[in-house]
Amino acid sequence: MEAYRQTGDRVPLGTLLERYTLLLYGVALKYLKEEDEARDAVQQVFLKALTELDKYQVEYPKSWLYAIMRNHCLMRLRDNSAQRVPLDESMSPPTENSSDEPDALRSKELQLSQLEEAMGKLSPEQKCCIQLFYLERKSYQQVCACTGFEYGEVKSHIQNGRRNLKLYLERKSSEI
Repeated sequence: MEAYRQTGDRVPLGTLLERYTLLLYGVALKYLKEEDEARDAVQQVFLKALTELDKYQVEYPKSWLYAIMRNHCLMRLRDNSAQRVPLDESMSPPTENSSDEPDALRSKELQLSQLEEAMGKLSPEQKCCIQLFYLERKSYQQVCACTGFEYGEVKSHIQNGRRNLKLYLERKSSEI
């Protein structure tokens, strides 16, 4: 990363991305369940990483690439579930789980949208700490370094943020 920043030469960056190819492929395969889609996702994430790298000061490329891949896969799944057209029941092969899958996807989509909504209700400090700790998988010390908060403040923001998220989501689920 440092060599790329200093010289602008993308060769060291290519070497770095090559190291994480299997990790990213594994993540993509876990979410997308198809090898071809997973390979495509890895290529798209590499392209996105190359274009986005100049915008961010990335200290932990593994975590950063993992987050990009996870978000890419979730968006792809979300797009795919929105584009699916229900088939006539006589045309689709009968399976035990065929009727459960769309409901499970809708349920996950609802949970994700509620979580996004709940994140918007947090204080800026809690939101920042929650995103760094859970989504970017940074340690408490790394969150302290990124935010400038003391260790106790980070711990408090994460605990209170998690509690507030839980309460908000429980309230939302009882309304349904």
